Amino acid sequence: MAMYLEHFSLSERPFSLTPDTQFYFNTQSHRNALNTLLLSLKHSEGFIKIVGEVGTGKTLLCRKLLSSLGNNFITAYVPNPYLTPEELKAYLADEIGAALSDDMQAHQVMMSIYRRLIQLARKNRQVVLVVDEAQAMPVETIEALRLLTNLETEKRKLVQVVLLGQPELDELLNRPDLRQLKQRIVFNEYLSPFSLKGVRAYIEHRLNSAGSNQKLFSRTAVWLLSKGSGGIPRLMNVIAHKAMMVAYGKGDKTVKASHVAKAIVDTDESSKAGKFLALRWHLLWPVFGGVAAVLCIFLPQWIGGVL
Repeated sequence: MAMYLEHFSLSERPFSLTPDTQFYFNTQSHRNALNTLLLSLKHSEGFIKIVGEVGTGKTLLCRKLLSSLGNNFITAYVPNPYLTPEELKAYLADEIGAALSDDMQAHQVMMSIYRRLIQLARKNRQVVLVVDEAQAMPVETIEALRLLTNLETEKRKLVQVVLLGQPELDELLNRPDLRQLKQRIVFNEYLSPFSLKGVRAYIEHRLNSAGSNQKLFSRTAVWLLSKGSGGIPRLMNVIAHKAMMVAYGKGDKTVKASHVAKAIVDTDESSKAGKFLALRWHLLWPVFGGVAAVLCIFLPQWIGGVL
């Protein structure tokens, strides 16, 4: 991998799948979502919901949010939504420093959480519970979330909740037995796939953040990458990384459409349209490349003979 980085003059891998805030790209829908989150949390709103397809950057957005909040916020991040109501309350109690023991009854746990929240509110500390992959949370646990947001003073909510999930989260919240929670969602934001312009800017941003000072991807390569990924950031990372590995293996300093085409074909999750284009690129490019080579050799001689 060190040779890979040296080959492209990079300080680190630009398309790692690890959610690293150094590589956070502030596209329009992500910028809107982050601004909405920061503003609503500042004003102590109740529930905020962020929805996006698989791979659109919800977890990275979440990490960016957590790193952007001030010291007056106490955050409890729930990466695994498969919790029972009791486990959720125990987790929150532990995160905020509430007194907890194994022999406590359910109502005693809630009272301990409430007392701790009141103490924090008096110190002007705000508690934010962030639930990732919320569409997978059991219904009874989601109801427990709603009950937690009942804890409030005359001025504000003592617990604010951010729900991040796939579109199935909207379907879940449309259940009749969850209508009370749905009514408490103050803001909704949706993370959209990137346009071609957005893909081009995203690729440049990731490469620049990794130490590159040149355009490593040709315009045609970016266009094909956009088609193959459907504008989904995670797929862009997978395909771009594979394309760079193909280029490196061939000793090329620039990632071309032919490299991206091979990466798309090698990626099961690539879009159907992208695979269609990539396969045809594989079939047709050798023909066009051969014709171009012949023209480069004989056309100048032909022109010279005519003149």
